[in-house]
Amino acid sequence: MNIERQRLQEDREWKKHWKKWGPYLTERQWGTVREDYSPNGSAWDNVTHEEARSKAYRWGEEGIGGISDYKQKLCIGWAFWNGKDPMIKERLFGLTGPQGNHGEDVKELYYYLDSTPTHSYMKMLYKYPQSPFPYKQLIEENRHRTKNDPEFEIMDTGVFDDDAYFDIFIEYAKNDIEDIVAVATIHNRGKEDAEIWVMPTIWFRKNWFTGHEPFMPKLSQLDPKTIKAYSPKSGNYFFSFDGQPEFKFCDNETNREKLYHIPNEKKYLKDAINDYVVHNFSHHLNNDNYGTKAAAIYKILIPAGASTVVKFRMTHQLVKDSALSCDEILGQRKKEADEFYGEIQERVKDEDMRNIQRQAFAGMMWGKQFYYYNVERWLEGDPGRYSPPKERKKGRNNQWRHLHNYDIISMPDKWEYPWYAAWDLAFHCIPIARIDPDFAKNQLVLLLNDWYMHPNGQIPAYEWNFSDVNPPVHAYAVQRVYQIDKKMHGGKGDQEFLERCFHKLMINFTWWVNQKDSDGKNIFEGGFLGLDNISVIDRSHAHHYSGKLEQADATSWMAMFSLNMLRISLDLCEFNKSYQYTAGKFLEHFLYIAGAMNNISGESISLWNEEENFFFDIFHLPGKEPQVMKVKSIVGIIPLFAVESIRVDMFDSLPEFKKRMEFFLKEKPKLAALVSSWIQPGFEKRRLFSLLRGHRMKSILNKMLDPNEFLSDFGVRSLSKDHEKKTYSLKINGDIMTVKYTPGESDSLMFGGNSNWRGPIWFPINHLIIESLRKFDYYYGGEFPIEYPTGSGNYLTIDLIAKELSLRCINIFLKDENGNRPVFGKHKKFQEDPHFKDYILFYEYFNGDNGGGLGASHQTGWTGLVAEMIHKYHKPKKENQENAEAIFRI
Repeated sequence: MNIERQRLQEDREWKKHWKKWGPYLTERQWGTVREDYSPNGSAWDNVTHEEARSKAYRWGEEGIGGISDYKQKLCIGWAFWNGKDPMIKERLFGLTGPQGNHGEDVKELYYYLDSTPTHSYMKMLYKYPQSPFPYKQLIEENRHRTKNDPEFEIMDTGVFDDDAYFDIFIEYAKNDIEDIVAVATIHNRGKEDAEIWVMPTIWFRKNWFTGHEPFMPKLSQLDPKTIKAYSPKSGNYFFSFDGQPEFKFCDNETNREKLYHIPNEKKYLKDAINDYVVHNFSHHLNNDNYGTKAAAIYKILIPAGASTVVKFRMTHQLVKDSALSCDEILGQRKKEADEFYGEIQERVKDEDMRNIQRQAFAGMMWGKQFYYYNVERWLEGDPGRYSPPKERKKGRNNQWRHLHNYDIISMPDKWEYPWYAAWDLAFHCIPIARIDPDFAKNQLVLLLNDWYMHPNGQIPAYEWNFSDVNPPVHAYAVQRVYQIDKKMHGGKGDQEFLERCFHKLMINFTWWVNQKDSDGKNIFEGGFLGLDNISVIDRSHAHHYSGKLEQADATSWMAMFSLNMLRISLDLCEFNKSYQYTAGKFLEHFLYIAGAMNNISGESISLWNEEENFFFDIFHLPGKEPQVMKVKSIVGIIPLFAVESIRVDMFDSLPEFKKRMEFFLKEKPKLAALVSSWIQPGFEKRRLFSLLRGHRMKSILNKMLDPNEFLSDFGVRSLSKDHEKKTYSLKINGDIMTVKYTPGESDSLMFGGNSNWRGPIWFPINHLIIESLRKFDYYYGGEFPIEYPTGSGNYLTIDLIAKELSLRCINIFLKDENGNRPVFGKHKKFQEDPHFKDYILFYEYFNGDNGGGLGASHQTGWTGLVAEMIHKYHKPKKENQENAEAIFRI
């Protein structure tokens, strides 16, 4: 067991709290729902980037490369100034949702390069221009662009063209759980000497006015190189700085006069250090050198092409000459991180793949955030403080008063989505389980806790609308993480984790059945459901057209949910055979859903279209024939996900489940005939449960693997490329609505429930496609060759097709034969510059034609699934599946 694994074990066994400190600061607290106290719920406008430096937050703190304790009482971050900007750079800049022509977008260049699961070693890179940061240019240019235009990015401004910028590498290393070394190495990449102000900053989150802290915490100068931090609950921390910094102190308090034009309650204010550095204005600094916010200011002239280092050390006990051992601690932790990932990546021989995978893991580790949101307190206001507008009591999230979040949570993206999203988090946990299964399990349990899950059984979606509906993938993630963890622990499964999740998922399943199958027909609505669930109408508001939408994808997700619960029930039978009865329940649910998809309400209406050999949504208008909405999108592929392959000997050990299954086979032969044969044993005597029998599966795969439809060089598109020339239109109540394939960001104003995409590549969908194909292969065992690509005349086993699709997704990030990474598109500097080309950005989604990165640039959350794809791509095949390697050619 390597040193990092030992730390993980010590943390798991509560011997040492190695995860007490970590990268738990968000990258953007401004513009979030939590900080919005407006009457109309306009979160983007209530606290802006411009106001953020002067506004003391209520619910969390933000910073560049920041860390904090796990309750975010004490925070550490980095601020910089190039001597030209109108403000110091202590937070990342980006456009709000209304400002961007394709939505919100961070306009900075930064990369997460490394992190162990306990954060014993962490590294990131921030690129800071030496010329004035182009705030105004980015806002104005994007404001004038339409949805037909690409986003105007920071690289387009030209501030990096002449290499006049600083590369700032920020590293942390733990000598002990509360003995942390922090180092910033600043490189001047320019051709001229350049000055930079480097300001490691320490502050307390403001919670003393809420009653959580009975006494004010305090930062004070101990000597010319040391700042002492004290709070009644945490005791003392000492920050020892190298060199000769200038210490400045203020308080983490709002500048009311500046923001609201009313007298300040406090004398020393949050923006005082900014005003001192930029404007030489010191009125709001505390010259007695104490407060709740402090910075060590280094003014450094760096020669062209040279670098400098700023470092400090945080300890719980005062250590003499503590800075002297910083380099040694940093070097040792880096070595241990290499050893840890060396074992994880033992089978990955390609250096480029190793680099991509390690940065993907790093992004997921840096993506942890302290998330605090007490909805009832947010709605009612804090005791003794001003009351929020009365409108909010009937506004956003008012039905979630029970919800009280106060945890470290995996975020989709700490700038663009600095709030947890239920189905994003489910996907995060799968690659995370490879390096830290305990954290992955903790995250899945978290959203099922009573103070998260609604009493009616709904899992909270995300803070903008906890009542929104995402695909029910939580059970899938629970089962996958359970299996990964079980294998890592020598075949011993975590019964407590699986059982605890299962009982709460039963409640969530019931909520879906009661809320999203309004007619009791086993056909589900769901609404938006995220990603490219393309429809001609706004799926979240089908009632606006006086109609009802019956969704192929929502219904398929529920079939998948049923099989996930069936599989969990069977896994739990290892510990308690009584779970075979719940297995029978979910088998019945699955079969009834399969029946309903083929014969809605017994009216011979099917979501499967025999003419197109594909699944489509059906729209009902009163008094009119049901309208098949023939949009070839991911909606028609999602039925592929409802699949499980189970060994027959498991049935033999569960007589009651087997008896119930055989009863259905005999008494409900029409239902049994709709799904893949469970009579005929497959490879290794497996039985297959699937919505798709052989013909339908081949028909869907025929379209999915067609380069003229769904198959891209970089994975599976979410809308058929066939719609590029053959647009689909539908007339409803006099309105003509059209869907057309666009490979990247949509040029349509009809979002369809926040969906502004019409065809790009999404990693979670591709991951589920690949996983589903592997499950089919477990059953067929290489005896079901499929033409790949469609029309080529080449036939591959399903397993090899899954491997090929994985490689297409991985190729988005890999260097091609010319040394270019498709993710970077035509950006020459990204492709060729040695200070750019090997740093990876994990975008939210990708252009369906060229693989270029789009959307959120740091959504390592679900795009981090590339780490799992790389792992599975190098996983050796079992000896008894070697026949699946055969390639069939006709």
